[in-house]
Amino acid sequence: MALKIVWSPRAAGNLEEICDFIGRDSERYAAVFAQRVIAVTESAADFPELGRMVPEYQDPAIRERILGNYRVVYRVLPGAVEIVLVTHGSRLLRS
Repeated sequence: MALKIVWSPRAAGNLEEICDFIGRDSERYAAVFAQRVIAVTESAADFPELGRMVPEYQDPAIRERILGNYRVVYRVLPGAVEIVLVTHGSRLLRS
């Protein structure tokens, strides 16, 4: 059974900012990117341990999926997957 997907306000804002940035050049590619992020989050709800542990944290509950140049970071909670961050892969995460 799939876990519930919960988006943090920060992650939702990240996705919106990234799509706005991509949309300056192509609204179509911004929409495609958003759809791909949604697909990744849905697969995390079905298979939460599919993503790798985030190297900066080494916590098995904090995982990520790589999507092109972007990282979708999520936390596995009892009964839910919380999407905590969507960021460019070149950015280091704060501890």
